[in-house]
Amino acid sequence: MNKNFLIILLVILLPTWAGAQNFEDAYRYSSGKIEGSARSGAMGNAFGALGNDFTGVGINPAGLGIYRTSEFSLTPGFNMTEINSSYIGNTMQENNYKPGMGNLGYVAVLNSGKNNQSGLVSVNLGIGYNRLKDFNSYAITQAFDAKSSFLDHMAENANYGEWSEYYEDLAWETYLLDKTDEGYYFSDMETARGSSQYKGHYQRKSFDRAGTMDEYTLGVGFNFNHRFYLGASLGVVDLYYKEFTTLTEKDLDGTIPYLNDYEFNQSLRTYGTGYNFKIGAIFKPINSLRIGASLATPTVLGLNDKFETGINSSVTWDDNSTEKFKKESPFSDYDYELVTPFKATLSGALVVGKKGLVSADIEYVDHSVAKLRKGGDGYDFADQNQDINEIFKAVTNFRVGGEYRLTDAFSLRAGYELYPSAFNTSAFGKDQFNAKEDYQVCSVGFGYSTGSFFVDIAYRNSGYTQFNKLYPAPLTSDYPEPQFAQFDQNTHKVLFTLGFRF
Repeated sequence: MNKNFLIILLVILLPTWAGAQNFEDAYRYSSGKIEGSARSGAMGNAFGALGNDFTGVGINPAGLGIYRTSEFSLTPGFNMTEINSSYIGNTMQENNYKPGMGNLGYVAVLNSGKNNQSGLVSVNLGIGYNRLKDFNSYAITQAFDAKSSFLDHMAENANYGEWSEYYEDLAWETYLLDKTDEGYYFSDMETARGSSQYKGHYQRKSFDRAGTMDEYTLGVGFNFNHRFYLGASLGVVDLYYKEFTTLTEKDLDGTIPYLNDYEFNQSLRTYGTGYNFKIGAIFKPINSLRIGASLATPTVLGLNDKFETGINSSVTWDDNSTEKFKKESPFSDYDYELVTPFKATLSGALVVGKKGLVSADIEYVDHSVAKLRKGGDGYDFADQNQDINEIFKAVTNFRVGGEYRLTDAFSLRAGYELYPSAFNTSAFGKDQFNAKEDYQVCSVGFGYSTGSFFVDIAYRNSGYTQFNKLYPAPLTSDYPEPQFAQFDQNTHKVLFTLGFRF
C-alpha cells in the first residue's frame, strides 16, 4: 500500500512524466476555460446571463435567444506565454509566441417580426466554435549542484522488480545502470555520492508543449416575450496535445565515475474528439435585470496516446576511451476514453440604462468525478479513478465583468476570473503543494459598433504557479530526495473580433 500510494503522491507534483494514462490526463483535459470573442474576453467571460455573443453560447445556449439580428463574427488572437522557473537557487525565463483563432460564429434569427412581440418571438440558430484551452508553452529549468538523480528512481525500480522497456531497459542498454554480482542495481551517481570530492552535478529539464482544445457548437435559442429565453446546444470537442521533454544530467567537475552525461527524451501526443450537450435559461424579471442558469453534461472524449522515450549517453571507461550509446523505446499507441465532469452555472447581469452593465457567473465543477475508461486492451482504470477521486475536489469558478458606453459607438470593458486549484489540500495523508495555487485572469478592452458592423479588442493577462518535481522521487531513504522546481506562468493574450450584423 505504501509503495503504490507514494508513487501516486510523487506524480501528483509532477506533470506528465510517464506515458500511462492517469489523473494528470483527466485534469489536463477537464480544466478548459472558455476563450472566445474579444468582447466576452474583455469582460471576464461572464456571459452566462447576457447572451448576444457567441462565447456566451458556450456557457449558456439560452443566450442565442437574445439575438435580434443575424450575425457573423470571427476572433483571431495572439499569445505570449512567459514561464519563470526557480530550481535549487537558479532561475530561468523562457517565452513562447503563438497566434490563434479564439472564436468563429454565425447566428441566424428566424421567425421574428416587428409585430410579433408576444409568445414565441423568434427561433435563433447558431453554429461556430470557441477555444477552450491553449497548451502552447515552453520552459527550461536547471541547477548546477543537484544531488538527486532520475537514475536513483530507475535503479530502485529495478531492485523492486519493476522493469519497463520505456525507462529501466533504456538505462541498462545505455550503461546508466549497473548490477553487482548479488543482483543489486545501481548507477554511477550513487557511487559518486560516496566520494568526498562529489559536490553535485548539472541537471536541466526542458518542457515543450503545444496544442489546443476547441469546442464546435450547434445550438438553438428561443425568445418568449423578450422576457424568457431557452436554449440547447450540441458541442463537439476537438483536442490535440503534444509534449516533448528532455532531462539532461551531466558531470561538469569530473567527480562521477564513468558517466559523462546523458539525455532522457520523452514524447507524448494525444488526439481526441468528444461530445457534450448543454441546456440553459435566461429570465428578465425587469428590463434591467437578467438571471441565467445552465447545465453542461460531461464531455465523453475518445482519446489516442502516442508515446515513446529515448536515452543518449556518454561514458568514459578505465582506459580513458569514451563511448556514446543510444537506445529508443518501442512506440506505444493506445486508445481510451475520458469522461469529464459536468458543469453547472448560475449567472446574473444588471443593465444600467443604455450606459453600462455588470455581469457575473458562478460555475461549479467537481473534478473528482472525472473518469478514465475503456482502455484499448480492455483495461478499466479502476485504480486510476480512485486516485482521481482522492486527489481532486469540487471547485466554484468565478467570473465578473463590466461594460460602460462612452458614446453610442464606443464602449470600455474590464473583467476578472478566478479558477481555484482543483487539488485537495491533502491526498493519501500527505499535503499537496499545488492545492493553494489558483488560476487568475485580469482583462480590459474596448469596442466600436456602427450597428451593422463592430470591432472589439481585448487584452487578457493570466497567471498561476506550479510546484513540480522533475522526476519521481525514490521511495526509500537510501537515495536523496529531489527538490521542487517552481514554475510561474504568465500569459499575455490579445484578441481582435470583427463582426457583421444583417
